[in-house]
Amino acid sequence: MLDYDFESSIGYWLCTTSHAYQRAMNEELTAQGITFRQCEVLGWLAAEGEQSQVELAERMRIEPPTLVRVLDRMERDGLVSRSSFPGDRRRKMIKPLAKAKPIWKKIVASANIVRARAVKGLTKQEAATLRSYWPRCGSGWGKK
Repeated sequence: MLDYDFESSIGYWLCTTSHAYQRAMNEELTAQGITFRQCEVLGWLAAEGEQSQVELAERMRIEPPTLVRVLDRMERDGLVSRSSFPGDRRRKMIKPLAKAKPIWKKIVASANIVRARAVKGLTKQEAATLRSYWPRCGSGWGKK
């Protein structure tokens, strides 16, 4: 009925691997009392520094109203702060607060556990080859 060669589809491999990795991360984080969305917010802030809500929503690939609910909870819990951008009060800048540091340490520990499981059985060379593909992901694929 619906024929497709999934075994040969790199898109299928990437998507299913990504979903499995996210599921594993979510399981580790949930055990620590951390949501996957909190992990994403703090991860992007760690990687890119303070940024606007719009930029953060784009990086997380979620709608801004969805992010607002996540940030409301994180702000309530003292993990992040939102402040107006100089010259544009409507634009909110997000930055982590000191209370986020122990949460971030738990996130890093969870990520290390999942990463170790993900590369278990790979040689060092195979793991290095896998890492070498990362910079190419999303950098112009599909463009002629």
